[in-house]
Amino acid sequence: MLAASVLDWWHDAGVDLLVEDEPRDWKAAEPARPAAFAPAGLAQPSSTPTSVPVGPAIAPSTLLPDTLEAFLAWRLSDAAPEADWDGVSLTATGPANAPLMVLVDCPDRDDGEAGQILSGACGRLFDRMLAAIGQSRETVHLAAVCARRPLAGRAPAGLEARLAEIALHHVGLIAPRALLLLGNAASRAVLGTELTSARGHSHAVDHKSGQSRAVASFHPRFLIEKPMAKAESWRDLQRVMGDMRA
Repeated sequence: MLAASVLDWWHDAGVDLLVEDEPRDWKAAEPARPAAFAPAGLAQPSSTPTSVPVGPAIAPSTLLPDTLEAFLAWRLSDAAPEADWDGVSLTATGPANAPLMVLVDCPDRDDGEAGQILSGACGRLFDRMLAAIGQSRETVHLAAVCARRPLAGRAPAGLEARLAEIALHHVGLIAPRALLLLGNAASRAVLGTELTSARGHSHAVDHKSGQSRAVASFHPRFLIEKPMAKAESWRDLQRVMGDMRA
C-alpha cells in the first residue's frame, strides 16, 4: 500500500514517466525511421519530412455514441478500452445539462466498493470544494478519463490518446459552461499539457457542441498529501466560479 501511495503522489505531481532499467545514451542520434507508405502513383515529398507523432489508431469520434445515455452504457461495456482491466468500471454521475463538469483521472482504490467516483477521504474533501463554490454532486457532472483504475493509477501510454478523445467526446455531450480538470491526467487528456503548465488561467476548450472554459487544478488526493497547496486550489476554484458567471 505504501509503494502504491508513493506512485499516486508522484503521478499527481506530474511525474508520470518511468526511467528505464538499462543505461541510455541520451545524446545519441535517433535511428532513422522507415519511409511512410505511399499508394502507387503518388510520389514521396522530396523535402525532409517533419516529425509525426506516433500513437495508436484512433477511431473518429463520430463512431462514439452520440447520446449521453448510449455513451455512458458504452463506457461500461466490453467495447470500452478499459474493459479488460482489473476492477470495476464506474459511470459518470450528475445532470446531463450541468453547468459545471468535473473530470478526474480514474477511480481510486476504494471507489469500486463505494460504487462512485471520489469516495472516502478524497470524496469528503471534494464535497467541501464543491460547497465552497455553491455546488454539490447533485449539480455537477462528475466523470473520469478512465472508467476503471489502471495499474499503479496511470493509464497505459498506448491508450492515452484514445482515452483523451473519449473524454473530449464526453465533454461535448454535456457542453458545460465550465470544466474543472482535477489532476495531471485530466489536464493532459483535455488540454494536451501537464498540470504544472495548465494551472493559473482559464482555457477555451472546443468540442462538438461548442466551447467550454476549463480550469486545471490539483486532485483531492494530492491536496490531502500536500495541504499547503489548498490555497492555490482555492484560487483555481475562484477561476471556475468566474467562468460560470461569464
